[in-house]
Amino acid sequence: MIELKEKLFKELSDSVVEMEEEKTVEISKMCIENKISAYEAIDKGLGDGMNRAGKLYEEEEYYIPELLMCSDAMYSGINILKPHLEKKDGENKHKVVIGVVQGDTHDIGKNLVKIMMETEGFEVIDLGRDVPPRDFVDKAKEVNASIIGLSTLMTTTMEGMAEVVRILKEENLKDKIKVMIGGGPISQSFADKIGADAYTVDASKAAKYAKILVGENDNNEENANLAQEA
Repeated sequence: MIELKEKLFKELSDSVVEMEEEKTVEISKMCIENKISAYEAIDKGLGDGMNRAGKLYEEEEYYIPELLMCSDAMYSGINILKPHLEKKDGENKHKVVIGVVQGDTHDIGKNLVKIMMETEGFEVIDLGRDVPPRDFVDKAKEVNASIIGLSTLMTTTMEGMAEVVRILKEENLKDKIKVMIGGGPISQSFADKIGADAYTVDASKAAKYAKILVGENDNNEENANLAQEA
């Protein structure tokens, strides 16, 4: 079973990178038929493929049209797998305000994080793309959010993340509202520099680390591993 899982995850990843939408649908259905975790299929298959496509874009082997075709393949698989996600529902869900910072309209990574966080039991308020820093803070205050999640794929818009942290500090909200950041140009050193609470390299780690930030993950060994990877 483990070999089958790994084989299907690799085929899912390859089908995204190769922009093969029909094949992605077919393999996603095979995952469901073989009772393979939809969460893992999205994370280790579709998400991995999209990460690989992103690296090809950074290396200028892929351009915007190819990246969009990869994302179409990824979303076709998500449409098959998403209804089979086992959501961890709770009576009092922690709220996460999420979005792509002002000046950037790349939302593939943000959309993946949203799916994973919802699966982990969070209520996600998605502000979409090209969101001004002030809007993140205002919405977080309005809905009493525990976390603000910020995404960007452009170095020119990273300052918007720092601005969100500054506003929270100015309004004495930094201890109450945690800030998570992610995206291609983001690093742990940048997170440390601006005072963000967490940086993670992919969607599933972001969702799991969010649980640490709100005190919902009691697995100390897993917490330590995530903290090292974040």
